[in-house]
Formats: sequence, C-alpha cells, structure tokens
Amino acid sequence: MSTLARVETFTFRCPIATPVRTSFGTMTERVGVFVRVEDADGGFGWGEVWSNFPAASAEHRALLVDTIIAPRMLGRAVDDPAALWDEGERGLHILRVQSGDAGALSAAAAGVDLALHDLRARKLGVPLWRALGGVSGAAVPAYASGLNPGPVAHDLVLAARARGFRAFKIKLGFGREADLATLRPIAAGLREGERMMVDINQGWQLAEACFMADALRAFPLGWIEEPLVADRPVWEWSQVAAAAGVPIAGGENLRGAGVFQQAIEGGVFSVMQPDAAKWGGATACLRVGRAAVAGGLSYCPHFLGGAVGLLHSMHLLAAAGGPGMLEVDFNANPIREALLDGQMTVRDGHVALPTEPGLGLTPDLSRLAGFRTLHTERVAKAQG
Repeated sequence: MSTLARVETFTFRCPIATPVRTSFGTMTERVGVFVRVEDADGGFGWGEVWSNFPAASAEHRALLVDTIIAPRMLGRAVDDPAALWDEGERGLHILRVQSGDAGALSAAAAGVDLALHDLRARKLGVPLWRALGGVSGAAVPAYASGLNPGPVAHDLVLAARARGFRAFKIKLGFGREADLATLRPIAAGLREGERMMVDINQGWQLAEACFMADALRAFPLGWIEEPLVADRPVWEWSQVAAAAGVPIAGGENLRGAGVFQQAIEGGVFSVMQPDAAKWGGATACLRVGRAAVAGGLSYCPHFLGGAVGLLHSMHLLAAAGGPGMLEVDFNANPIREALLDGQMTVRDGHVALPTEPGLGLTPDLSRLAGFRTLHTERVAKAQG
C-alpha cells in the first residue's frame, strides 16, 4: 500500500496577442495551475486545477491545494483515488458552505484527484484511459473550440480545417445580427462530414434564448451550448430546448453528483460536458460520463486550459466511450503548446491515444520558466 508523501503546485500566466472573447468577459492572458503528487515510493502523477477565468483566481486556487487539500491527504493511501475522493467530498462540504468559495475548493480538489489517477496509472504501467476502465480504441474524435466571433471566425475555421479538424465550435452571445452574421459564411462553407456547434457561455435571458434558438434553426448545428445561465430552473431550459430543435449542451458549470444526475435524467440535455479540472476530477467526471452515455447522451468533456488538463480530458473520453468529442481550445496558449510540443496532432478529425503509462506526458516545466508567477512553487510534505 502506497501513501501520499508530497504535493507540489506550480502557477503560470502569460499575455496573449489575441484576446479570447466570450459573452461574459474577455481573456487577455492565459494561466495554468499544475499539481504534482508523489508517493512514498517515488511514484508521481500530474493534475491541473481549472483557473482560466478570471485569471486572478490562479494563485488563490494553488494556495487552496497547498493549505487545505494537500494537508488532508498527505500520509493517506493512494492506491484507490476514487475512495479518497468520496471521503474528501464529505469532508469538504462544510468548508464550501462556510467559506462561500465552493467553486475554487472544488477545482483545487479536482486537480489533486486528477494527479492521483495519473500516479496510479503510471504505477500500473498502463495508459490512463485503460487504467480508468477503457477497453479499446486507437483515437478519439476532436473539435476546434473557442473560435472568436465576427468575421475572424470564418478564417479560424479555415485554419482549424487545415490543422486536421472536422468540427468547429463558435462563440456567440454578442447580439442577434452579429451572431447570425458570424455563422452565415461558416455554414455556407462547411464540407461534407463537417460539424459546427455554438457556445453562448450563459449569455442569454430566457426570451432572447428562445428567439435565438428558433433563429438558429436555419443553420446545421450540432448543438447549442449553455444558452442560459447554468442555474436557471429546468422549465426555462425546457422552453429553450423546445424552441431550438437541435441538441442542447451544458455541464461545465454544474457541480455535484446529484445535480449531474438530474441533468442527465431531465430530458433537456443531449450533450453532457463536465470539466474534470473544475469539479469532480477523474473520479466523479468518469461516473458522470458513463451515466450520460448509458442514458443515451453524448459525453464531451469540457476543457479550455493547459496541456495537463487537456490530456486528462482525452483519457476520460476514451474511458467513458460513447459518441462524444474532445474539446481542443484553438486559441493561442503557450502554457499548453510549450508542453505538448506537437503531441496530440489532429488527423482527419481524430487524436491518437497515448500508449505510454499514465497521461503519456511528463511536463517539462523548464519550458514554462518565463511564465512562472510570484506564487512560483509550494511543496506540502508528509511528516515522518
């Protein structure tokens, strides 16, 4: 039985030349929070904590790992990450209520869970997707995500197609005419077998969502993502789904196993998108993914951060199965690109699964030395 001996966090941020636009705000820099765990035998694993917006959350979430999550886990057996997660969730519930910081605590816990699953897979000597119960498959389908709105969107689709993508997700929520103008040239240029989806990023109220959902029937959409704020009542979501006539996607802003189960069984969503670095880690998000697939939905893990979380999402998709696609952020992100170094090349809309143990990548943080923040590095160690 192996025990957790060390937890390290690393934070990075870097400006980007082209901001990432969403209906709720604009990202002018990319950030990353990575977690490295090590057991008493020297085995290690890597995870990532969601922190892409607001960027100021990165250092705070790293400190939550250092001061709250890690001390509760050091010295504990790590052979069964799922059991640790279940126990930790019960213990963290009161802190979420007390602090009012539920999202940040959930993301911090998720990053450690991801790292523990990577550690386990490396020690087993198998790829993470197989350690999670995946049984077959050489590749997973992927789509280009986060495409900025406006005239540039069409150019981004052309660039994504040239890099091997066959599905594209465009950000909307910037006004009726602007949104429709964004989509027209893209829809007109779609090739046989290609797909396009839209992401509203919670940008519409009910009346606007119903109007736009009906207007979007003119386009061959694969899904409409988060047309409403995630916590709106189910009757509002049902009205939008009825107006849309195309699949409704969501889940990145849900937290809790019960909440996800209600969403899966509610009849509104066709695409379920939990973010394993935001809530749930590999343990809970794999359960959500499998429940979604069993319920006839597509599981498409959400992710828009660094290299480590992207790889975890790929392994989770492969393990859960079903008709889902991997979200690959098409915006510039040096924190992602410097570590992947050409890995995860998209060919004819698919990404090959790693065959090496664990994630299939050991991050070389020296490549990110210029992006290290004042938080730099903190280490939590087991005593004794």
